[in-house]
Amino acid sequence: MVFGKNKFGLVATALLFVAVSILSSCNKTPGYGRRTAAKPGKVSATTGAQFSFDANDSTNFVVTRMAKQIVGPNLKYIQGGRAVLGSQEQDIMAFRDNVERTVTIASFYMDETEITNNDYKEFLFNMRKAVSADSVGKLEPSDRVWEGAMSYNDVYDTYYFRFPGFNFYPVAGVTWSQANAYTKWRTQYVNELMRQKQGIDSTLTKNQLIERGVAMPEYRLPSEAEWEYAAKAMIGTQYMDENQEYGRIYPWDGRGVRNPYNIKRKGKQGDMLANFKRGRGDYAGIAGGISNDGDIIPTNVYDYPPNDFGLYNMAGNMNEWVQDVYRPLSYTDFDDLNPLRKDGIFDEAKDYGTTLIDDNYRVYKGGSWRDVAYWLSPGTRRFMHQDSATNHIGFRCAMISVGAVGK
Repeated sequence: MVFGKNKFGLVATALLFVAVSILSSCNKTPGYGRRTAAKPGKVSATTGAQFSFDANDSTNFVVTRMAKQIVGPNLKYIQGGRAVLGSQEQDIMAFRDNVERTVTIASFYMDETEITNNDYKEFLFNMRKAVSADSVGKLEPSDRVWEGAMSYNDVYDTYYFRFPGFNFYPVAGVTWSQANAYTKWRTQYVNELMRQKQGIDSTLTKNQLIERGVAMPEYRLPSEAEWEYAAKAMIGTQYMDENQEYGRIYPWDGRGVRNPYNIKRKGKQGDMLANFKRGRGDYAGIAGGISNDGDIIPTNVYDYPPNDFGLYNMAGNMNEWVQDVYRPLSYTDFDDLNPLRKDGIFDEAKDYGTTLIDDNYRVYKGGSWRDVAYWLSPGTRRFMHQDSATNHIGFRCAMISVGAVGK
């Protein structure tokens, strides 16, 4: 019986040896490991053909090593996720056009500041090289937005857009259509600068440039949902169990418009956190600058502390155009992933008894230097014709995030 057990053990050992030998021989087959955009390997895992890594090579299959998306200037990364959008406080205007709802927003990028006078002058300078003087004239911001039949703001008519002292104040008097034209120019201009910097052949097509990771996604106006999500900046209120125990009325913590802390901004406790109108006839508080904003009109885009995403003036200073066509019932129609209303589908203009509801009216958000605190809440929304301009609406750009680091 002992001999039998030994014989059985020898057979088992032999079988184990054969199995290991087979597995070893299998492991000798060339393996490619985990391939990522940053580490694609040198040859194709499916054909064995050599990759070309020369970006200017148009005769062979070119693969680009890319660790992460190239980010355009002035953009901050906004990590997407689940959010509750909508009015977070009493709807005192009784609009009932932004009822709370849960949605998911994909990661994207947004300008850290509003587009400035200097930025917009750069746009006009470059457009003069490409289009007629008449076309450039149609792109210029309106100086007349500062006029008032019963006020004296003539100095702003002449100086606000052109005087160097206002270079880094937010551009005013820009329509939604003009802002949209700016985003298209910026996309083309920045991509061309990137192509030149990378030394890429100018004869390559747009698709070839995209394949080489040189052409960035388009700059555009943010969707209303993106804008509201970025303004609230609920990061920092997140717990391990994914519960957020409180919302935000404004793009900062607390229920007031003054800085309650003396930690992050030492010596700034009690300072106003936004440039807004405090009440009828009160745009800045009393003279002396003691805990009053002191800004009677729009101010430098870097004034006032940024929110948790690093974005400046997401409340106050200037209202901002967004992509969306206005409809009061959009919240009932929106998709729950990356919501956007491009036109009046599902909520036709004919269903309303007013001429103010059609596909030419666009949403603007954020509150401004001439708005009371109610409008500083990211959940509030208003609308205006896309070809109208005022001295309190500007804009900033957004860009979708494509790909992911290490994947």
